Amino acid sequence: MILKPISKGYLDIKTKTLKDIKYILLLFSILIVCPTIAQNSERITIKYAGKGSKDPENEDVTTFLRDNTQQVHFIHEGVEMWCDKAVYYGKQDFIEAFSNVRVKQGDSVNMSAKYVEYSGKTQLAFARGNVVLTEPQSTLTTEKLYFDRTKQQAYYDVTGKVVRDSSGTITSQIGRYYMNTQKYQFVQDVVLVNPEYTLNTERLDFFTESGHAYIFGPSTIVGETNKIYCERGFYDTNEDFGYFERNAKIDYDNRKIEGDSMYFDRNRNFASATNNITVTDTINNSIFKGHYAEVHKDQDSVFITKRALAITVQERDSIYMHSDTIMVTGPAESRITRAYYNARLFKSDLAGKADSIHADHKTGVTQMINLARFDTGDAFTAKRRPVLWNLTNQMTGDTIHLISNVETEKLDSLKVFENAFLISRDTLSQDGYSQIKGKRLLGKFLDNKLKTVDIIKNAEVIYYARNENNELIAINKSKSGSINIEFIEDYRILTLINQVDGELIPDDEFPDNARKLRGFDWRGNERPLSVDDLFKDDPPLDLPKIKGLEDYVPQEDFFDEDLNDRVKNAAPKDPTSKNRAAQQIPEKKPDSTALKKPKPLPKKPKLKEEQKSEN
Repeated sequence: MILKPISKGYLDIKTKTLKDIKYILLLFSILIVCPTIAQNSERITIKYAGKGSKDPENEDVTTFLRDNTQQVHFIHEGVEMWCDKAVYYGKQDFIEAFSNVRVKQGDSVNMSAKYVEYSGKTQLAFARGNVVLTEPQSTLTTEKLYFDRTKQQAYYDVTGKVVRDSSGTITSQIGRYYMNTQKYQFVQDVVLVNPEYTLNTERLDFFTESGHAYIFGPSTIVGETNKIYCERGFYDTNEDFGYFERNAKIDYDNRKIEGDSMYFDRNRNFASATNNITVTDTINNSIFKGHYAEVHKDQDSVFITKRALAITVQERDSIYMHSDTIMVTGPAESRITRAYYNARLFKSDLAGKADSIHADHKTGVTQMINLARFDTGDAFTAKRRPVLWNLTNQMTGDTIHLISNVETEKLDSLKVFENAFLISRDTLSQDGYSQIKGKRLLGKFLDNKLKTVDIIKNAEVIYYARNENNELIAINKSKSGSINIEFIEDYRILTLINQVDGELIPDDEFPDNARKLRGFDWRGNERPLSVDDLFKDDPPLDLPKIKGLEDYVPQEDFFDEDLNDRVKNAAPKDPTSKNRAAQQIPEKKPDSTALKKPKPLPKKPKLKEEQKSEN
């Protein structure tokens, strides 16, 4: 094909001399074939070209080239385009732009590429080769991009990358940019890389002005010291905080937090969770449960309430602690657990109850404390004290300390301070209780079973003495300076030290009003016999209803009915001519889920296959 050249700078025709008349005449002929937007506001205007040539075989096609001073320049309804070379199809009002192509829409959107097509009828642009689209908040780069000016949307279906200074870089296989709302919608293999973290997901809606990101499907956000997983979430990339739902969890260095709904603030190293919460401490083999929790990483603290439960996991028998509120503070090597307001303990062979429980994981000391402010003050009511049950024994006192071996995780010893009282029900009598009381109690455990007990100072005892056939011999009631008890299987050996007085009294001679020592308070009905019993006195649980984030709205087809109608209407009247506006429109793919009709029976006309089109 041979192209005839026209004059350089043809828009400045008035300055040409008579020797250029032949080029001017040629220019007029081009203008007749190629009317501009000056004559019709809906058509493309050619603002500048260094050289122009008509195709001698098709007068509708004109090629424009730049000169040494500037590029070929076009405008159309608010958009401007520059390039080194352009081919213009007049009847279809369609341009193909080559080399160093720049497109500008208003003051906010700029695009550059190696090659661009643009239809003045459909207002659809197609760019290929090192495509860069910039707007005030972000820069998009890809190898292929569609830009629909009617819908003000840009779309790519080959890997694209969006860079935003404060949010980092986002890559995906498919992407859409909605210019009116300044929203990107990324689909498939989405990765957001930020200096502080990396986000991986399958679907992400991102608003460039606010920096808000909406996450859909299985997703992870991995930072230097934490990892977040969710299947629905929101993250503010400017302020570094987010909300997460649906199998949401946060992994810290040594803690994992799970819950129905979670909040995370990266700047404060703070996380909170609501409903069905589990916090796992991997270093101290502890699990905390409840329905509201807060985690302050910098302070190494966890706060949990609403049916709060702490589980110390042991090889054979875990310890369960329940209260209104549980707090865990301190680094892993010196962690402290505090349970307060109606705290309770349960283990297969141990149970307890107190206003508050304080456990030091470094020393292995667990303190059970009752608070004076909760006493009724009634002189005729037994004073509220912490209580501990081990096998058949009940122990009470003003304060109880349980000491565990931190290496073996077994109970080592027991201390009861002030008003120590040990009661064991005599199961062979109708209403008999063996009782020992004194100022203090010291106990030793062997294999988590109470082996010896020493009652120190002002010791008193009522003991049901039986023979080897479990026949009641008499009831021992004595006083002494201290008492030592040794538990051997089903037997108890009592040793009274510095005995003051005492006697063995036959059962039928022992008065009923003398069978209980002063301060006797049997609380067997309060003893939890299972993990579920820890919650039996709790008020009904009323959990907040989580409204949650909105569900994902599937990405509508970029090549929708409206766009396809515009492309169809842009077709030339001559059916033999190629519709330039349609040359980059992808063919619709058949729906892989469509069912085919069964094969016809012999001797009957064959049915055509039917396939559903994929949006």
